[in-house]
Amino acid sequence: MESDGEEEAAATPAAAPAAGRLKGSPELSVDADMREMAKTAAWSVSSCKAGNGVAALRDDNLDTYWQSDGAQPHLVNIQFQKKVQLQLVVLYVDFKLDESYTPSKISIRAGDGFHNLKEIKTVELAKPVGWVHISLSGTDPRETFVHTFMLQIAILSNHLNGRDTHVRQIKIYGPRP
Repeated sequence: MESDGEEEAAATPAAAPAAGRLKGSPELSVDADMREMAKTAAWSVSSCKAGNGVAALRDDNLDTYWQSDGAQPHLVNIQFQKKVQLQLVVLYVDFKLDESYTPSKISIRAGDGFHNLKEIKTVELAKPVGWVHISLSGTDPRETFVHTFMLQIAILSNHLNGRDTHVRQIKIYGPRP
């Protein structure tokens, strides 16, 4: 599947065949009918090294990154003031720069709060470089959106059995009103 010289990012949904691979991209491109939803949300992380916290995930600078500092799973929590419709999570990760700090397995969870989060998607990344798009729509075509107060991104494992993780940017998209 992956050749040693392959430079493109790839994510494979845990239960999907290789034909259902998500591709990373050096450029962030999102449909015009979607908008970034997480600007007004409350963001928190399970741990971070000094100077590499939540602000680095949201600063639109690909040279900065959140770096966890503790046991896995590493968590990014995004809480909204009202129930929102979400359809896409986009992460910027870079295996070439971050190597063992690069996530290899990610779980996306949604719910009303910490007390009732349910896993809605798990993806595996194969040496990703660039923007990785993770659709939140279900297998049923009518399940286009996730309706939620909270989204949690859990880094379950890293490449090369790395302990801490680097994520350079996260964007959350939903439909334009």
